[in-house]
Amino acid sequence: MTMKSLQLLEYGELNECLAFNEIDKPIVRSQNVLIEVKAAAINPIDKSIIAGNLRALLPIPLPATLGYDVSGVVVEKGADAAGFEIGDLVYARVPQEQMGTLAEFVAVAAEAVSKKPANISFEEAAGLPLVGLTALQSLNHVGIKEHDKILIHAGSGGVGSFAIQYAKSKGAYVYTTTSAANVAWVKELGADRVIDYTHEDYKAIVSDVDCVFDTLGKHFTLDAFDVIKAGGKIVSVAGPLDERSAQMFGMSDYRLPVDFVTRCAEKKATYAFIFMHPNGAHLNEITELVEGGSIRPIVDHVYPFSKAIDAFVHLASGRAKGKIIVQM
Repeated sequence: MTMKSLQLLEYGELNECLAFNEIDKPIVRSQNVLIEVKAAAINPIDKSIIAGNLRALLPIPLPATLGYDVSGVVVEKGADAAGFEIGDLVYARVPQEQMGTLAEFVAVAAEAVSKKPANISFEEAAGLPLVGLTALQSLNHVGIKEHDKILIHAGSGGVGSFAIQYAKSKGAYVYTTTSAANVAWVKELGADRVIDYTHEDYKAIVSDVDCVFDTLGKHFTLDAFDVIKAGGKIVSVAGPLDERSAQMFGMSDYRLPVDFVTRCAEKKATYAFIFMHPNGAHLNEITELVEGGSIRPIVDHVYPFSKAIDAFVHLASGRAKGKIIVQM
């Protein structure tokens, strides 16, 4: 039996390397559930995959069906797929080897799946897994807690907007940066001090914070040492790898850049790079927060599957406020 999918044929430009294809329906292994896809989200990592920027770290055989975030209905389950029944409404960030949510069906390891929050739509749920897990795992790594002061860069982005809400659910005081156009909207997410980077220097405003969540990379990662307190923590999803994450990619000889080692010593600080991993138990926590009203999903635009390539063009524009969703 075949199904429709959106595939990457070769690395390159969006309008030249993507195509809709009929492919075989996934085979359901013993620990998998088969999800009939209702909605999928696209993310900046998808854009990088298409351009070929990640081929060394994330090699994939081409052609390949795109997409990691999914929400839908369980229609089949393997013999050892515990915790789910046929008909369950679920969502997930699929493991790397199961990439392919821009299709009619996707087979996913049950341990990466969670029941969908009951109070939101499939489209809203599809936008949560990657950004939610990235923010949750990053902020849990630094042990975010009540009364902590944290700087979260790029508060209007997918990860940033979730991280603001998650940090506030823990009782933290949140600084965040965004452009003038998004200041009011980001304040509505709960940030205590929103810094318009087009008119304000965040380093003149933020000081002695307990932690910085860096989603921008480049000079912002190293500059985080200027605003953390002695003994503070920096966690990044865009800066250089730390030695632990480098080992995950088989880079046994990797060492943290010297300037980072120096700054860590000066501030008695810690630096960590977080590479998000799929985790159904963490999604369960996100489900509780959404159903309890602490987290609300942010959707920028919903495209029908037939216009999925247009969704990638929108993503490449960099102007999305919230998640870009493809509806099956």
